[in-house]
Amino acid sequence: MNRINKVLEEKKDILSIYFTAGFPKIDNTEEIIIQLSNCDVDMVEIGLPFSDPLADGPTIQESSTIALNNGMNSIKLFEQLKDIRKKTNIPLIIMGYFNPILQFGVEEFCKNCQTVGIDGLIIPDLPVEVYEKEYKHVFDKHGLLNMFLITPQTSNERIQFIDKVSKGFIYMVSSFSITGAVNSFNENQKKYFKRINSMDLKSKLLIGFGISNNKTFLDATRNSRGAIIGSAFIKFLKNNNKENIVEFINSIRGKSSSKN
Repeated sequence: MNRINKVLEEKKDILSIYFTAGFPKIDNTEEIIIQLSNCDVDMVEIGLPFSDPLADGPTIQESSTIALNNGMNSIKLFEQLKDIRKKTNIPLIIMGYFNPILQFGVEEFCKNCQTVGIDGLIIPDLPVEVYEKEYKHVFDKHGLLNMFLITPQTSNERIQFIDKVSKGFIYMVSSFSITGAVNSFNENQKKYFKRINSMDLKSKLLIGFGISNNKTFLDATRNSRGAIIGSAFIKFLKNNNKENIVEFINSIRGKSSSKN
């Protein structure tokens, strides 16, 4: 079974952490993954930086710019991940835009993902219809799941189609906006969470965009299988480098900082 689906089946209150590969420094990628896997984290999303990240807020955009300036690219990322499966079994997802993958070659990119032990991809600008017709067989061939995003504006019909095509989780965007941390969700967002949760989809739901603390994490996990944190963790890395990652994770989980 794919590692992502194993976690989705076995765990609740899943915590997935996103960070940008090559940030803060070019050689931080593997170490950050290892530290996260040693904390109370269930999945790790590795951001492949891109020069025009349409869905990302200023925090992740800045980290992508720094990573690109540091020299991060697809080839470098696969080089950094070549031994990662000797060190951790945590589910790993590459999140990136389709242009760099297309330039690399979709088949070759998927082949490299399989070689280093990537479990799935999140490609915000790859429409589900295009994926199903042109690329799904390539992903399946290399054992990769592809996760799709939905927003409060996504129609029920489209959500059901995404659910039909999906083999992993559905990434439920908390609001129709770019990424960014907030301190709490409003009532409309909570109604949206409940509405999607009541659709009885076969795919598990993970909520992302805006989750930054224990309160928003708990709000998200009440109406989904788990939550995804990106901008808040990027800010933490910017201010703390790689130090005390366990304290950040414990703050999200609502645990004492003295415990792992």
